[in-house]
Amino acid sequence: MTENQLEHELLPLPQSSFAQPPAPDHPQGPHQNQLLQGLAQHDIPLHPPSDSDSSTQNRHRLPGQSPRWTNHRRLILLVLLGSSLWAIVLVLVYYSQQDVKTQSKEITPTEKVTQCLSKACQRASVRLYTSVDPFSHPCDYFLITCGSDRPWPTTRGKQRSEGPPLNLQRQPKGAEMRTKKKEKNLDGNMKVEEILDRKNALMRYLQEALESKSRSGSAVQKVKDFYRSCLDTKSIETAGVEPFLTLVQQLGGWGISGQWNQSDFNSTLKVLIRQYASFPFFNLYVGRDPNEILRGTDRKYIQIDEPDLLIPIAWNNTAQKSIAKTQTLFPFLALCQRYLALLGAPSGSNIVHVGMFISLSSELAVATSPLSYRLLNGLLYQRITIKELANEAPVIDWLGCLQAAFHPHPVRPEDHVLLHNLPYIVQMSNVIQKWLTEHELRSSGPVRTFMFLKLLHTFTPALDSRFRETERRFYLALGHTVPEVPRWKHCITETEKGFDTVLPHILTDMATQRKAEEMLENIFSIFKTKLNHLDWGDNNSQQSLMKKVHSLTPRLWTQTESKRESELDLLFSEVNISTRSYFSNYIQLLDLQRQRRNRLFNQTQEDDIFSVRPFHSGNEVIFPMGMFVPPFFHATYPRAMNYGILGIFIAKDIFHLLLQDDPSLSEAGTAMAECVWAHYLSTTGRAGGGNATVLSAVQRREIWLQYSALQVAFQAYQQSLQRQPEDSALLHLSLTHLFLTSFAQVDCDTEPYGDSMPLEPSFMITVLCSTSTLCPAALECPSKTQLHSLKACLPHSS
Repeated sequence: MTENQLEHELLPLPQSSFAQPPAPDHPQGPHQNQLLQGLAQHDIPLHPPSDSDSSTQNRHRLPGQSPRWTNHRRLILLVLLGSSLWAIVLVLVYYSQQDVKTQSKEITPTEKVTQCLSKACQRASVRLYTSVDPFSHPCDYFLITCGSDRPWPTTRGKQRSEGPPLNLQRQPKGAEMRTKKKEKNLDGNMKVEEILDRKNALMRYLQEALESKSRSGSAVQKVKDFYRSCLDTKSIETAGVEPFLTLVQQLGGWGISGQWNQSDFNSTLKVLIRQYASFPFFNLYVGRDPNEILRGTDRKYIQIDEPDLLIPIAWNNTAQKSIAKTQTLFPFLALCQRYLALLGAPSGSNIVHVGMFISLSSELAVATSPLSYRLLNGLLYQRITIKELANEAPVIDWLGCLQAAFHPHPVRPEDHVLLHNLPYIVQMSNVIQKWLTEHELRSSGPVRTFMFLKLLHTFTPALDSRFRETERRFYLALGHTVPEVPRWKHCITETEKGFDTVLPHILTDMATQRKAEEMLENIFSIFKTKLNHLDWGDNNSQQSLMKKVHSLTPRLWTQTESKRESELDLLFSEVNISTRSYFSNYIQLLDLQRQRRNRLFNQTQEDDIFSVRPFHSGNEVIFPMGMFVPPFFHATYPRAMNYGILGIFIAKDIFHLLLQDDPSLSEAGTAMAECVWAHYLSTTGRAGGGNATVLSAVQRREIWLQYSALQVAFQAYQQSLQRQPEDSALLHLSLTHLFLTSFAQVDCDTEPYGDSMPLEPSFMITVLCSTSTLCPAALECPSKTQLHSLKACLPHSS
């Protein structure tokens, strides 16, 4: 398809003609209709006269008129009629040509374009219909800077169609352009969705999937049941503290209740580690040795680190040690007392147990040190065998505990582990040994109480709101910010901890995967072409960058490439989820977390279902499947919308990811950024003023990058249309109009690069349209004096 053919293929419907195209049984085109209407308005017959008409005319012939005169008269009338007809035709042809010239900038839906009516498209249509069309406010829409508010309502009037789409009877009034944290119910069950940042969009998509009642495989259904049990706060509140107290009794009780089985210390510790993923005295990880990564080794090791102690501590630079500050001990004391009161501990013994718990916590805390200190002193990634570790810290049955933590993964005495603070491990062993052997302390079991209060902290998310509120007040007393997390979002996060292999299955379907891979291929191809045509000035830098880029392959990271639904069902066949007891479900979740940790020994990288940005791995650029969710992408969306929203995001991500090691900007890029900025200042009326901002190097680079990303996504969409001309539409918008309007829906509040961008990203639409013949309308402001012309400093783009 030639460039002219492409432009003809992409010509849009006029904005005044958003109605459906003529039905097949009316073959005349729009210009034929205009011609017929013009003839009718001038009382010109549309068909030649019949014989009956001739006889009628003969009857009404004036006296004295001969047939010859009649014939001459008829001839003169025919000549006049023909002249009038030709005049009308010429006028209509002239205006039709003018219309073609005006509309040749747009991408017109051809007979192959149909309106998308899927559920996802209906939601997208509502969102577009209730937000401002940038082309209806060209003088104001693109002039807003990041962080400011739109000064007009979102209603569009009737400019797009004769009536509201999707049976909406009226548009919402008084809605603001930015609808963060706000939803409106329309038509009973349809929502006007705000454009969220990508992480929240993924969370919303998962929420909808987990709350749906569609039929699922057994593994997916168990995930839904777990999520719903987490949402059932009424049952959780009714259960109260009893589930945890029952668990404590099953484990042999503790000194707080006055009845407890004085079982072996290491036996209890191994049960807590294996069954409840509770690590009171140390933490366990699985990962590679960075010293071996440089040699190309992918072996994974057990890594042992400091624990997450509940007591607040601070680092004393002078003494080079951790200390517990007095002002922080009072909130910690209140926390411990409140916990024991909620657990039903007798008030008389409460202070004794709290005092011992704080004392033991303090002794362990002073042996810890911050990461920066350990890094500086070479305390990270110290290699040691398990047998040698047992000699250094003998109070812990290291082999038994590690076998319990990683069952059924084989763990042997001669295996190497990596320590991240050997001095702490040694001191921890000494402290516990002291507390276990001192006779006056054994009667109350302070070490056992310490382990069970840490277990309580592990189960806090599964207990009633009194425990969470106690914890929240503790952190507030320490001066920390405690964000309010919606319950549904908290439950998705908890669900992912144990069902990380199932959630990606919800995200992945063949249609989405196929269209996502096609879009990635097109965008990455245009990105490489874009870099090839840049004048970097430094040939060595350009060649090095191009070599790097051409060696990379984009890949969609589905995370479920080896897990079919039947395999997932088998994998979770022994998991039994209760619809009423979230506490019992949480116990199973902790065991699933242990199994997840074991899988890290064989995984090249840990799955992150919440990842929404590409990353570089070897010779691949990996794009997580979590990026491809509504409202940014959907398999049924028109490609114009997918490329206009997520396509531009992807292009920006690629530029930032692959050019981050080369922060410099070529002369051509600098000139382009300055050109855009001059156009912005001219458009806003600030050109030549004393308050005009001078761009920093970072801002120039960001302007160039964002405009280049828009070009890449737009050209990638055109390339997609060349390969597959068919595309659907929304609200009868032309394809280019839909592409650009979709992009304009996403403001810079959703962008991670907003701090470096001195203007709203959607202003780039005015830049693109000033140098392109494919935009739906001229973005000019007759009332404003624009002294700057982009055409003088930017190349023309199709």
